[in-house]
Amino acid sequence: METTWNHATVLLNEAVDALFTDGANNFADAADGTYVDATFGRGGHSRLILLRLSPQGRLIAFDKDPQAVAESAAIADPRFSIRHEGFAHLGDLPAKSVTGLLMDLGVSSPQIDNPARGFSFRFEGPLDMRMDTTRGESVAQWLATAEVNQITEVIREYGEERFAGSIAKAIVARRQERGAISTTTELAQLVADTVKTREPGKDPATRTFQAFRIFINAELEELQQALEASLDVLQPGGRLAVISFHSLEDRIVKQFIAKHSRDEYDRRAPFAAPKVMKLESLGRIKPSDDEVRGNPRSRSAIMRVARRTAA
Repeated sequence: METTWNHATVLLNEAVDALFTDGANNFADAADGTYVDATFGRGGHSRLILLRLSPQGRLIAFDKDPQAVAESAAIADPRFSIRHEGFAHLGDLPAKSVTGLLMDLGVSSPQIDNPARGFSFRFEGPLDMRMDTTRGESVAQWLATAEVNQITEVIREYGEERFAGSIAKAIVARRQERGAISTTTELAQLVADTVKTREPGKDPATRTFQAFRIFINAELEELQQALEASLDVLQPGGRLAVISFHSLEDRIVKQFIAKHSRDEYDRRAPFAAPKVMKLESLGRIKPSDDEVRGNPRSRSAIMRVARRTAA
């Protein structure tokens, strides 16, 4: 019998409210709009968005994970469609066609808890970590040929790991002595043997696993592409809501919204008219204490919300 992994959607009501309301009130024609769930996952946000839509409304979802796309088949609603591709393809949508855009950047619980996906150091499984298992190379395949300096750069940049160099050397030494690492537990044990100190309560492999996952899926590059595309596809007044789970993602989102939430002046042409701001920041939201108690994985989530201006 196939195992079912449960998933608790983070900031469920807060995220959908951010797309549909001005404070306590729905903004005009919100229910008739076209919305995008850029990371369908297991469909928690999508299902609530559909409940808020009128018969004229529309929801388009994106997801790279074939298991997530298969899950979406349970939604028998003519207003809903899904694309098996990453949200870097947001720019394929018509310009100014989207009323609200949601990006939930977290890894879903079914991905983490399924050992076959290779995302977690807590379970024995193949060292894969691909969001889309139908294309690209796995972490194990990359580590089988990557040089020490390449591995070091990835762990340092995407994991913010101060022992990046030592871990990279240990990975390559292991490969030369006994063959490449192929399982999650092999990598976790190697990191634990290499990293002698770590913050209390945090597994030594946490930062390394994060780094390899972000790298192999080009997560930060895709996020930057999607944010830029949002400026084109959002209609004036359209909402952007992005839920991030670690500082690298949140920094990109925060800086993007800040950059486009102010008029830009060209210092080379001081008398030229400034480029008018494209976004209005509507602030940030964190999970409530009750949500964190019920779902500890939500504790690091931050949602930033912005509105597309008429410019």
